[in-house]
Amino acid sequence: MPKQNLNTIYISERLRESLKPVSGCALTTVVAPMGYGKTTAINWYLAERAREEKPCIIRVSVYSDNLAIFWKSVQDAFAREGFGFLREYTCPTDAAGGSLLADDLCYELDLDKGYYVFIDDFHLLREKNVSDFICRLANRLPVNVHLILASRDRFLPDAQILRLGGRVHQIGMEQLRLNSGELSAYVHKCGTKLSAEQLEALLYSSEGWFSAIYLNLRTFLEQASLPDGNSDIYAMFTSAMIDPLPEKHRDFLAIMGLADEFTVEMAQFITGDSEVREILTALTGQNAFVKRLPDGKTYRFHHMMKECARKVFVLLGEKRQSFYLGRYGMWYEEHQQYLHAMNAYQQAADYNGLLRVVQKDAGILLSSLSPDAVLEILGKCPTSILKEHPLSILVLMRSMFNWHRIPKMLELKELLMEAIGEHPELSPMERGNLLGECDLIMSFLCYNDISAMSRLHRSASSQMSRPAISINRRGGWTFGSPSVLMMFHRKPGMLKDELAQMEECMPHYYKITDGHGQGAERIMAAEAAFMQGRFQDAVIELETAYAQIEGNGQENMGLCCDFLAQRLFLCTGMELRYTFEERYRTLLLHHNAAWINIWNAACAYYYALQGCQAKIPEIFSAHQLSSVHILAPGRPMIEMIENQVYLAQGAYAKVLGRSKGQLAVCESMHYELVRIHLLIQTAAAYGMLGKHNEGQTILQQAIQEAAADDLLLPFAENYSYLKPLLESCTVGRNSELLHHIIQLGQDYEMRLQKLNVENTRPAILASLTEREHEIVLLLRQRLSNREIGEKLYLSEGSVKQYVNQIYSKLQIGGDTRTKRKQLLELLESGNNQ
Repeated sequence: MPKQNLNTIYISERLRESLKPVSGCALTTVVAPMGYGKTTAINWYLAERAREEKPCIIRVSVYSDNLAIFWKSVQDAFAREGFGFLREYTCPTDAAGGSLLADDLCYELDLDKGYYVFIDDFHLLREKNVSDFICRLANRLPVNVHLILASRDRFLPDAQILRLGGRVHQIGMEQLRLNSGELSAYVHKCGTKLSAEQLEALLYSSEGWFSAIYLNLRTFLEQASLPDGNSDIYAMFTSAMIDPLPEKHRDFLAIMGLADEFTVEMAQFITGDSEVREILTALTGQNAFVKRLPDGKTYRFHHMMKECARKVFVLLGEKRQSFYLGRYGMWYEEHQQYLHAMNAYQQAADYNGLLRVVQKDAGILLSSLSPDAVLEILGKCPTSILKEHPLSILVLMRSMFNWHRIPKMLELKELLMEAIGEHPELSPMERGNLLGECDLIMSFLCYNDISAMSRLHRSASSQMSRPAISINRRGGWTFGSPSVLMMFHRKPGMLKDELAQMEECMPHYYKITDGHGQGAERIMAAEAAFMQGRFQDAVIELETAYAQIEGNGQENMGLCCDFLAQRLFLCTGMELRYTFEERYRTLLLHHNAAWINIWNAACAYYYALQGCQAKIPEIFSAHQLSSVHILAPGRPMIEMIENQVYLAQGAYAKVLGRSKGQLAVCESMHYELVRIHLLIQTAAAYGMLGKHNEGQTILQQAIQEAAADDLLLPFAENYSYLKPLLESCTVGRNSELLHHIIQLGQDYEMRLQKLNVENTRPAILASLTEREHEIVLLLRQRLSNREIGEKLYLSEGSVKQYVNQIYSKLQIGGDTRTKRKQLLELLESGNNQ
């Protein structure tokens, strides 16, 4: 009989066989209730793989349904293995963010090495988007990367399982539970001797559930008998694992059971006990529910241990509970884990600590909480304490604006005014900074009204001596719109005044926000010149804008410049600063899904105008915008671009079906330029469906509104659709504008025809993706895989994979040495057809 050791690891032969396919699948799901040994089984498997192939193993534990906290765990896990690039990412919240992350993962991970990413307790994440992202990622991962997810609940829908096919492997409760023979083998390995009757009774009562078996054996060792089959599992756990411990150890479990993970240093700070290391050594040696993680520094409790430990914590008394919760808050605050700190201070009813963290966080992580949860916390916070934290009130005001809780925002403003009035000891500088930033935040309520915003910005600028704490200068400025002019052209005939107001307004805004949105007035002027057909002026203003924002981190403004540059290229052939691929790769380095969304919108519009449907980003071509997080002020612009895609696809009825609602939104938001675009698109759709009378009526309305500011280009960009309507259009006093539109439209159409001839792809390459076609063109130049990788920012291994896919699609076989020769011959024959 082996020496008694209940902490021994036992993996049955049946389970070992079930684990073998993991290395051949992109995604493995391990689904079973708590205590079935999911984590133990995967850790055993990963240890086996580590001995055989030296892979990179990345472990992520989920502790709550908060995505921001989960994302921090993912960043930390990847960073521990040398992949710090995820630190630069915000948590993906939509399909575009997920796609960006998938692209970057594929780019960063070495194809010559195996990767296993194990996410434990996945069931705690309730967001459906997370499961959708995992499925998308599994479909795109290279063959050397394997995701393993352990969950108590089934999370993959049948449709996704079907779609993933052989890329997904499922392990369930049946593979994890012990049968009669396996139970006997496990009991023997633990050094415990049970009779056949006892084994049968244990199997019956536990149903092969590992945790129940473990606790039964623990009780058997202490009491020489198995517990009553009707015992509650938590009561059994507490009785076997907590009650027999010394008081000091019990207190330690109760206090540290509140932490998701902890180090010795953290435990010493929280408990104030200098003997923490000795306690942990004793606990990890005594049971399998306190684990030291593979990094050798971090500890965690099994969920069953945490659940029971928290029940013991409640017995410590209110005063001791508040003390330790406060210590948690202080630790998390010091280590900038602000969500954890807010939660700890809230539970401790320490609202001074909570508001201090709100100020430090500046609304960044606070935005991941639900507005109702924040309002509930504010409802419990005494007003007197809230008034002691005016900077926190400013952060909360901005957050309420972002959440569209305007009444609460205004209520907080009044509270701020009271707080300032009740503190005459504030210095003039402190008072000015508070009142000035309040004006800045209130200016958001005047969005799109430049003169009204300017009044508040000037007021803020005259009072503030520091940048605003509620604005992140590297954050977005256009709410996801690729155009500044579309945001701020408010009324027909007012464009000249709007440009002047923008020139006057923005320097004040830059001063109090440390240059946030810098270059906006130059971009707006460039766009206005472009709209009026003054191309040289547009190029000069555009280059001035590029120079103004270069190197200052205002990527949002750079993308607005790119959007205009692309449209200028279609009109004039103006040289672009970089290829589309180069620009996309540069954006990837920022790891910001919002920038990718703007870039996709710009590219969708560009390729829709060109008629290149195959190159339109999938999020637009497949009309998946519902899966993308779009801020309300930027949505009308993005939906207008989607309309342009519908026109390019010939889906004219779709345009007509959407236009009424879109026009109403533009009217309510005072988006005059977007409205003109929508009118033109609606007229074009009517015309293409042969409904010329309806089309002419709407086109004349668009011309009348555009004439007030000489806006020509939206018509020229749609000339191919509008030509029949324009030729028979009667516009009276706007005849000169109509003449310019037709002339510009004809030039534009000729320019597009020339571009399309240059970009025509041979029919034999029709089955290739855009990336594969790009690689074929470089292969044609007789570049090596390494040289192609350098040009396209791909690893040599990725290029090799693409090349093999190309050979497969073009049905090129034979010896490796002759494949490229066959490809070149095929291209030559295609050109001669």
